[in-house]
Amino acid sequence: MARARTGQAISPARRTPEELDRLNALLKEAESARDIDVWRRARGVLSYIEGTRVAEIADNLKVVRGSVNQWLRWFELAGTQGLRGSKAPGPAPKLTAVQQEEVGALIDAGPQACGYQSGVWTGPMIGELIRARFGVNYHNHHIPRLLHQLGFSVQRPSKRLARADLEAQAVWIRQTYPEIKKKPPTSEEL
Repeated sequence: MARARTGQAISPARRTPEELDRLNALLKEAESARDIDVWRRARGVLSYIEGTRVAEIADNLKVVRGSVNQWLRWFELAGTQGLRGSKAPGPAPKLTAVQQEEVGALIDAGPQACGYQSGVWTGPMIGELIRARFGVNYHNHHIPRLLHQLGFSVQRPSKRLARADLEAQAVWIRQTYPEIKKKPPTSEEL
């Protein structure tokens, strides 16, 4: 298999003055946004169009040749827009938007309205509710993320001893603790 000559990986349709202007604008935009990945891609493609060999571009940008070839393919397929970074969308949600609204309404109603004895929601309880109502399983570690997406915040109660003397604690916090707390040395003590 013979090698392509320099400049043949990008068709003449992608070498228009308008596309080159967009490529230069992307290069400046990436530089001002300090987006090194997009800057490298734009710089690599522009260097290729200017006649630099792929191996030399890879050496200059400190990447492997396969990366430069991938950038050239992206540019050939989608133009300048193909060089912009994009986040993968991830999997589709397990619950539909209507089901998510229903879960939010159930959480707002409280655990007792949903048949639980406790007056406080827990992650496993919400997971069980979703499993029972919709047949969808969520890992307990994902429940806080789901709650955040629905506009709720995860809250944990502060732990206090049932028989603690609240007055003695207040005295300790206001008087005793400040006395034993280390104080920074003053300039005279140094």
